[in-house]
Amino acid sequence: MLFFQTLLTWDGFVEYQYTYLGYVDDTLFMGYNSRTDKPRMKPHAPWMHQETPQFWEYETQRALNLTKQLTEELKAVLHIYNQSKTGYHTVQMIHGCTVLPGGYFGGGYYEVIYDGRDYIALNEDLSTWTAVGMAAKIIRYQWKILGTAELVKTYLENSCMYDLQKHLENGKEILLRTDPPLTDVTHKVSTDGNTTLRCWALNFYPAEITLTWQTDGNNLTQDMEVIETRPSGNGTFQKWAAVVVPPGEEQRYTCHVHHEGLPEPLTLRWVPSSEPSVPIMPVVTGLVLGAVLMGAMVTFLIWKRRNKDKKGAGSEATSLSDSNRGLSFIVL
Repeated sequence: MLFFQTLLTWDGFVEYQYTYLGYVDDTLFMGYNSRTDKPRMKPHAPWMHQETPQFWEYETQRALNLTKQLTEELKAVLHIYNQSKTGYHTVQMIHGCTVLPGGYFGGGYYEVIYDGRDYIALNEDLSTWTAVGMAAKIIRYQWKILGTAELVKTYLENSCMYDLQKHLENGKEILLRTDPPLTDVTHKVSTDGNTTLRCWALNFYPAEITLTWQTDGNNLTQDMEVIETRPSGNGTFQKWAAVVVPPGEEQRYTCHVHHEGLPEPLTLRWVPSSEPSVPIMPVVTGLVLGAVLMGAMVTFLIWKRRNKDKKGAGSEATSLSDSNRGLSFIVL
């Protein structure tokens, strides 16, 4: 489960935009955007409609409080650097937990980035922090005194896990489904004479998938161009992998698709005719032809991946303030 927050301010903190989006297994289930006509936390998944009006009122008020807290934190960071409050400034946060089969705790995450430069992240041991930048190191020192890591660890292993398992139960028809990919191989000759074969996988869920090109049975991992898996805008995902091949040698190249929704991996090659490309084994119907419209990606966050991928989520808010610096600790 992932919860992302982004606070963007400009014009000396007079104007701001705050977004708060929650995901479970790549599915958006709730969200808040301060720039809408009537900002409120809203459901974005069918199972969330069973929540009471009081729940959404509470979540909306929490978003308003978090906006104020993040704004004050950002001002404190700028004060440390003696920077002007004019111009564009940001605070970004990701935090949460993962659950293993059997309901066991699989890990937790908590990371905050200030102005795209300083960041502080909870390490895998859930007891120490990695801090980059002077302001982040000051925060780490304060959090060590406050025992923040222990508080976060308790939250991640208890409340966060409870919320995640509740969502998995209430939304299991959506979250635990498997939609196999629709696949196709397209062929394009560029003006310089190079031929590109592109292997498409569309409308699949969950997001985990592997596309690999081979020639004469050898993997072409280093010679492929592969995009990251992208949301399609309808609750499914899409991905492609391309390889440049010598003209006339297209039949030597095969694309191999691995996804849990498939009974067995697919092997495809380009078919030089007006008919759809057909997998070698097994046959797949409903193939998508030609150029494909890549769905709108989620652009709610200017999130920077640091040393490793972070995933996360949450539900309740607590703030421990240090009056000397004006920096606070926030758990969602």
